[in-house]
Amino acid sequence: VSACVERFGAIDVLVNSEAEPAHAPLATLSDDDWQAQWDLNVMAPMRLMRAAAPVMARAGRGRIVNVASAAGKRPAPQNAAYSVTKAAQLSVSRAFADTYAAQGVLVNAVAPAEDLGDRDAERPPIGRFGTPEEAAAVVLFLCSDIASVVAGAAWSADGGAVKAIV
Repeated sequence: VSACVERFGAIDVLVNSEAEPAHAPLATLSDDDWQAQWDLNVMAPMRLMRAAAPVMARAGRGRIVNVASAAGKRPAPQNAAYSVTKAAQLSVSRAFADTYAAQGVLVNAVAPAEDLGDRDAERPPIGRFGTPEEAAAVVLFLCSDIASVVAGAAWSADGGAVKAIV
């Protein structure tokens, strides 16, 4: 963040988009598995937000988008550590949104559904999983001036896979 501000004078947008699903049954996950997912999906984006949000707030503007997962809205036992930590990422996004929105920093999340290659898995109602480009379009929208009143949202980009209004 400081290198970005030093080079460009400001930081306008932060998109946290890193994940490595731990596809393992709940009963087989070790403490190390849980910790690795926690560090990657919660601590890493939280540290970047903690560094960027105050800088953005001083400038009176900024956008932060965390790419979470539909699994964070609907945990699955076959990827429990990933699901639980993506749910925590959604919660951290909301906490930052509540803290910084009044200072012009809008924090949101996008929750796409992943195609895990499971032929028996139920397809989303649209009949397919979205592409990375389609999820990126939602991120782009949230980073744009068009989304100037959107804060604290967890946008589903999952083709209707999560059967809830969240």
